[in-house]
Amino acid sequence: MSDLGRKGFGEQAKEKVTPDSQKSTLDQATETITGLGDRAAGAVQPQGDKSATQKLGDSTRSGTDDASNQGQGILADAQNVLGNAAQSVSDTLSGTTKK
Repeated sequence: MSDLGRKGFGEQAKEKVTPDSQKSTLDQATETITGLGDRAAGAVQPQGDKSATQKLGDSTRSGTDDASNQGQGILADAQNVLGNAAQSVSDTLSGTTKK
């Protein structure tokens, strides 16, 4: 059970298992806003005031957030490499060189 004023664990789990393709734009926006609000509440709530289950839920979410951010970073790096390679090919074919 989540602490008072925090997003429920059941609600969070349901949001994660429901594919975005089955959610309306409003549902997705609401999830994003309430998720950000819950993260903010978790950040300002002192650890000593959190229940054991809330601490576990926050640390689990933190781990998945870190993994998601790392995955997005890797994807961005790959996109940059591909973009740079495409630009190099384009520059070579057009005879343009960078100084």
